[in-house]
Amino acid sequence: MRTLSLGYSPCPNDTFIFYAVAHKKIRGDVEFSEILRDVETLNRMALHAELDVTKTSFYAFGYLQENYCLLNSGSALGRGCGPLIVSRNPLRESELSGKKIAIPGKMTTAYLLLQLFAPEVKNVVEMPFDRIMNAVSLGMVDAGLIIHEGRFTYPRYNLVKLIDLGEWWEKETGLPIPLGGILAKRELGADVIGEINRMLRESIEYAHQNRTSTREYIKSNAQELDDTVIDQHIGLYVNDYTLDIGDGIFAVDALLKRAEKLNLIPHSDKPLFID
Repeated sequence: MRTLSLGYSPCPNDTFIFYAVAHKKIRGDVEFSEILRDVETLNRMALHAELDVTKTSFYAFGYLQENYCLLNSGSALGRGCGPLIVSRNPLRESELSGKKIAIPGKMTTAYLLLQLFAPEVKNVVEMPFDRIMNAVSLGMVDAGLIIHEGRFTYPRYNLVKLIDLGEWWEKETGLPIPLGGILAKRELGADVIGEINRMLRESIEYAHQNRTSTREYIKSNAQELDDTVIDQHIGLYVNDYTLDIGDGIFAVDALLKRAEKLNLIPHSDKPLFID
């Protein structure tokens, strides 16, 4: 049986949806060799075509579209789930351009949203997403762009929210915020990609039906072990769009078109899904 490399993050939403695939609960014509890394690392691995199937940010997808296509299942997008800019003290939006801002990676959708919102911001420092809040709290940077469970935990660091970039996107476009999706190499072909998509959809359905079975795996990989935070994380980032992106694809298309218009990603004539 063919074995494909599968990359996803250790965040609760990803370990939740991939639990059944990783634990051989879903049978199919392919098997997977799992590689768990933070999304920015997965973005860069995909740029070097190191993974057959992988989670990436939608910003990175703009660079990967020639060689990878999007799967219908597995995406993280929705409303009220966007990245936040936080700091120790309140700042006006006009002050951001002169501040040093920590970001979770230059290929994250969070950073793309920051560029769309405030293109004048240039003084950014990349660091792992789980270190950003501490860096802001210690005064190493003036502000931080936070993602994942940071949305729920930043008050623990005595930080204040300056801007909700997801909320800004929703007001600007009327669309849900597209954060990341699951990509497959186009060279795998439509039949194999269709099988991967079926297995992933069934894995998501399995997780919803067997939530307690997934918890140990989720907590063994999570940065934040509090059950309430884990449940909030999954509840926010795993939704109907995760099972099937459906009309959420219009949000992905809008994000990529805006990025291309500002020359932040290259043009591609390839369709978002498999040919």
